[in-house]
Amino acid sequence: MSSLATSHEGESSTPRFFVGTRDDETDFVGSNMKTDEIDFFEDDEESESPPERQIVVGICAMTKKSKSKPMTQILERLCKFEYITVVIMGEDVILNEPVENWPPCHCLISFHSKGFPLDKAVAYAKLCNPFLINDLDMQYYIQDRREVYRILQEEGIDLPRYAVLNRDPDKPDECNLVEGEDQVEVNGAVFPKPFVEKPVSAEDHNVYIYYPTSAGGGSQRLFRKIGSRSSVYSPESSVRKTGSYIYEEFMPTDGTDVKVYTVGPDYAHAEARKSPALDGKVERDSEGKEIRYPVMLTAMEKLVARKVCVAFKQTVCGFDLLRANGHSFVCDVNGFSFVKNSMKYYDDCAKILGNIVMRELAPQFQIPWSIPTEAEDIPIVPTTSGTMMELRCVIAVIRHGDRTPKQKMKMEVKHSRFFDLFEKYDGYKTGKLKLKRPEQLQEVLDIARLLVVELGARRDAEIEERRAKLEQLKTVLEMYGHFSGINRKVQLTYLPHGHPKASSEDEDARKESSPSLLLVLKWGGELTPAGRVQAEELGRAFRCMYPGGQGDYAGFPGCGLLRLHSTYRHDLKIYASDEGRVQMTAAAFAKGLLALEGELTPILVQMVKSANMNGLLDSDSDSLSSCQHRVKARLHEIMQKDARFCEEDYEKLAPTGSLSLVNSMTSIQNPVEICDQVFALIENLTSQIRKRLEDPKSADLQLYHSETLELMLQRWSKLERDFRMKNGRYDISKIPDIYDCIKYDVQHNSSLKLEGTAELFKLSKALADVVIPQEYGINKEEKLEIALGFCLPLIKKIQLDLQRTHEDESVNKLHPLYSRGVLSPGRHVRTRLYFTSESHVHSLLSIFRYGGLLDEAQDQQWKRAMDYLSAISELNYMTQIVIMLYEDNNKDPASEERFHVELHFSPGVKGCEEDGSAPAGFGFRPASAEQNDATPDQGSMEDLSKVKSVDEPDEAPHRSSQLLEPVSIQRRSPLIRNRKTGSMEVLSESSSRSGGYRLFSSYARPSSEMKQSGLGSQCTGLFSTTVLGGSSSAPNLQDYARSHGKKFVASLTYKDGFEGCSMVPTIYPLETLHNSLSLRQGN
Repeated sequence: MSSLATSHEGESSTPRFFVGTRDDETDFVGSNMKTDEIDFFEDDEESESPPERQIVVGICAMTKKSKSKPMTQILERLCKFEYITVVIMGEDVILNEPVENWPPCHCLISFHSKGFPLDKAVAYAKLCNPFLINDLDMQYYIQDRREVYRILQEEGIDLPRYAVLNRDPDKPDECNLVEGEDQVEVNGAVFPKPFVEKPVSAEDHNVYIYYPTSAGGGSQRLFRKIGSRSSVYSPESSVRKTGSYIYEEFMPTDGTDVKVYTVGPDYAHAEARKSPALDGKVERDSEGKEIRYPVMLTAMEKLVARKVCVAFKQTVCGFDLLRANGHSFVCDVNGFSFVKNSMKYYDDCAKILGNIVMRELAPQFQIPWSIPTEAEDIPIVPTTSGTMMELRCVIAVIRHGDRTPKQKMKMEVKHSRFFDLFEKYDGYKTGKLKLKRPEQLQEVLDIARLLVVELGARRDAEIEERRAKLEQLKTVLEMYGHFSGINRKVQLTYLPHGHPKASSEDEDARKESSPSLLLVLKWGGELTPAGRVQAEELGRAFRCMYPGGQGDYAGFPGCGLLRLHSTYRHDLKIYASDEGRVQMTAAAFAKGLLALEGELTPILVQMVKSANMNGLLDSDSDSLSSCQHRVKARLHEIMQKDARFCEEDYEKLAPTGSLSLVNSMTSIQNPVEICDQVFALIENLTSQIRKRLEDPKSADLQLYHSETLELMLQRWSKLERDFRMKNGRYDISKIPDIYDCIKYDVQHNSSLKLEGTAELFKLSKALADVVIPQEYGINKEEKLEIALGFCLPLIKKIQLDLQRTHEDESVNKLHPLYSRGVLSPGRHVRTRLYFTSESHVHSLLSIFRYGGLLDEAQDQQWKRAMDYLSAISELNYMTQIVIMLYEDNNKDPASEERFHVELHFSPGVKGCEEDGSAPAGFGFRPASAEQNDATPDQGSMEDLSKVKSVDEPDEAPHRSSQLLEPVSIQRRSPLIRNRKTGSMEVLSESSSRSGGYRLFSSYARPSSEMKQSGLGSQCTGLFSTTVLGGSSSAPNLQDYARSHGKKFVASLTYKDGFEGCSMVPTIYPLETLHNSLSLRQGN
């Protein structure tokens, strides 16, 4: 000890900071820090303090750790304790000197990291017997994940369900692994995918997450951060075969992890960061540091922190929490670790460590010491003064994005192999069976291949037809060369008396016929690349509905939402029906909304909840209600009348007087004539495609989304066969399919320059605009009955979401002290996004329109909204219905004015026809009633020059016209951008003010020439003057398309086979239907 007591008598107030080498060559490093008199310093005997009465704190760790920035910051502060001197042992000493030569100390801070000789540190502690801040023996356990989990379990701390696979020859009973396609069984415990595989050594950071085939399969490989990556997606789906691992169930968090740092049992600092499993891209700030957010722990989580700290005997200890399904689980304990770049933490940590050391050692040194009591941190309660209303809840119901045409084929099968398959998967329980999993589809394919060969030898008409169907079954199942559970499904239905024949044969003969199975094969209907871009862009635009949208967050707008999300004040849940296109739309939207990068599969597994358990977003489309059957029958009867529509027909078919219906009927005049024309055009189309196929130049032409001419011909010739029935009448139920196919080809395959497509599009749209909405009911009563059949669970869920918001205050809020940098500290916003298909969107709108929400006669605004809705002919891809709930904190909580509900709507993607198809609405959140009389130009939004106050950035209209440039080889595709997300290349001069975010004190009126530019008007006139500034950067393609002479530029395939994205149509902006409903009206 004497060698350390260098006699600097008068300098006891200077902090002592030693760099310990060996006993005989001690340097004393005088630190030039000023000792600010901090309230807890005992400064009674300032200059008389004899130097022997110094408590020496030794730091024994690898140089990389002991000289790190956090360590230096904390030790500088620790030295300000008058009686504490710090000695840092050099790495050379630790590694090469025997412990007898290490400098002595009274208190030891020592911890293991890569290359550290823990055995020597343990020997040194036995020799000198210092007071240990972090126990050394326990650090052996921390290096083994099995031990960590065992200790956590003994302490009663929640952790994910797990099993250990020990590949150890001495323990054969711990090495049983059975791997299935979508699960593993470890020593009898079954883990369905997604599950996590962790090496037993805590030093090995190669943790893998395996995804189920239904989400696209493959795995995410996590590793120690390298630059800006912390994980990478891999197509490999089978688990590792060497080494010992822990298998545990995957916890569906909302894409963020919580890191907790304790300093003693009573202090825990927590921060959130993006989960490395999400897209593997590390978020960094302008200084290149990983972005993290402080988080408030719940009382239960603080208890967990205390238990971890005490159980592992580590005063300074870091561990990871997963928050999932309302619980918190510990998934990793890291031992000694400090928070990076938080001055508040450095102050707290040094203060607490100093107090711990003094409390322990002051008595034996006869140092007068009493623990300073601090004034409790005053909880700062943020008020919402200045903001009129606080956004509390956003609910959106959104239709999926652009998809390939849906196709299906029905055939009756009687072969025993099909019955065996039906039995194998328990089909007899319900009489129905859905086969989607790859191994199931493989079995169907094997049977089809076998039967095609069997039938090959025989020749007759009926067998020919059956063979054609089997061939098609085989072709469709062989498409893409692999099964991904998202593309195809086979349904089998048991028919006890065989398939009913169309002709009225003898009833008895039918009863005696043998049972058969109806096989329905469905394929197509996948999200296209254009659909992905639409969803991602819409997600990005959606951010701007949230407060605090201005400012630069890693280079893009909407930082209010992003920061809200990472700090747990954003309660986000995304639900999707179980159809692949809907799930992928939801994942792509989440990617845009939360600024994620990379593959959709990991995002889908972590962020999107499948809501098929209770019919929330799915409907069993094959089992129609009796009301739907009645409606369909009446619709067919009216549409098969070979005469012009008369007054009576208008009353029969359009009793609601819907404007778009009446317009379509007027343009149709005689439905059968139009059907004749449509049929002739389809025949003409298929013959053109056949000619193309014979032409060697275009034989292997690649169409959009890797379709071939062969497949396109199959698509159309099937419609040609089915549309006109054997009795010469038309099957009206095929009209939506015809419109679907022609819409797809006009948009994506216009490069083929087929004749008559524009005419076919126009006629089939007119028919579809009558048939599609009326299939959901013809009069109001039917519309409501059918709508409730589809939407009742969803409506109840939405009511619950609105009710819960204002009751629910205890959810994870941000610590007010840390929220100075966050734009809106007290907010807690609940967002619920429901992705679904057309049927639910139609039904939900029917409920709003005909459910007696408001009285049109009494409410001008609602009347205008109803007129607007009745003029909309089609609810296209990405249709949105958005409900926003605001709270006025100045109003009495019991009063009806406290909460305020708004209803917004957008009919989705703009169609291929001229832009005049959708009516002009009244803008998003129009300012006041008087102003609405000025009808805005088509394609532009309501002039928003009088918006309430700029404190409400969420007033920004949040739709940029989402037009992407057509891909050509010279330009980069919008799908592979290497610039920061959120900014795209800008084509037009008028919208090229990229760069700064400009916030004006009032929303400037869009100038007239901007208004005229149609499509580009939203991005130039509105976005540059509102919250988004130049960053909306949706290029104005109007002039571009005009100069290129055609509406849609065909997709070009890259030389290396990358699929070009044909022009993605813009999405209509949200229109406000009503902006002052009370909660009660919402009910």
